[in-house]
Amino acid sequence: MKAFYIGLLTAASLLAAGNAAAAQAKGDEIYKKTCGVCHDQGIAGAPKLGDKAKWAPLIKKGKEALYTVSIKGKPGTGMVAKGGNASLSDADVKAAVDFMVDKSK
Repeated sequence: MKAFYIGLLTAASLLAAGNAAAAQAKGDEIYKKTCGVCHDQGIAGAPKLGDKAKWAPLIKKGKEALYTVSIKGKPGTGMVAKGGNASLSDADVKAAVDFMVDKSK
């Protein structure tokens, strides 16, 4: 019985690791197709991917705040809703935000 539970926990861990890797890959893909247009060059004040100093205060606000701005946009800044790609789902935008945060910590 103990071996069964160990096997079950191992399978769950592998599944979670696979899901995390898939989400990271999805975020990377979305970043390259949409977000990178501004965040690679810092267009309109967009924090560049990997710029820890620029990202730190944004990350400190929490992911929910970043998700909201990324999904809805932020008037008065260059951040438009869904990075200008209205066909993205909220989950896609969140995956891209997660990717950018992970690369900018």
